[in-house]
Amino acid sequence: MGCCAGVLVLGGAPRLALFLLWIFTDRLTIAFDSFILGLLGFLFLPYTTVFYALAYAPVGGVSGFGWFIVILGFVIDLGSYTSGGYANRQRAAV
Repeated sequence: MGCCAGVLVLGGAPRLALFLLWIFTDRLTIAFDSFILGLLGFLFLPYTTVFYALAYAPVGGVSGFGWFIVILGFVIDLGSYTSGGYANRQRAAV
């Protein structure tokens, strides 16, 4: 039940998911060496930051399939930025 709620929060509000990860777990402090890097991820690439924090292993870092997950988060972030511009262009043309 908790995993399903986490996926729903992540899908709708990745910044809220990051905030909840920061409050209730130590995944962000393990995955990121500095607070600034986590803050920049929170502001500019929230999906990539969440996926990186979840794919990060304390001993080996991110490897293998984890990089696929991180790249997927980056593609979702890029899609969220570009889809807004495309929708705005479509609206202005009408």
